[in-house]
Amino acid sequence: KKAVEFLKKVFEAIGYRLPRRVFDEHGNFSFGIAEHIQLPGTKYDPSLGIFGMDVCVTLERPGYRVMRRRRRRSKVGSSHRVTCEEAIAFISKTFGVKVEG
Repeated sequence: KKAVEFLKKVFEAIGYRLPRRVFDEHGNFSFGIAEHIQLPGTKYDPSLGIFGMDVCVTLERPGYRVMRRRRRRSKVGSSHRVTCEEAIAFISKTFGVKVEG
């Protein structure tokens, strides 16, 4: 829930646009923000200064836990993995982000 709210703020800061090259073949994407004060509701604090940030997002379906659990690990099948096209469709539909290029 916090992640969704943060992503909404970040997408607003970048103007709801992403280039297609930020997505990889497994549905992950990452992009950067030049200044943290671009985020809505953030004010400049002289003691902090200005810093940029990289935002990295991994999209997964339910069931990926089998890959990370301690006992009886297993692989996630290729049909269950998130593809680049599915990630773009999800981000466009959920957050209204326009993917260019």
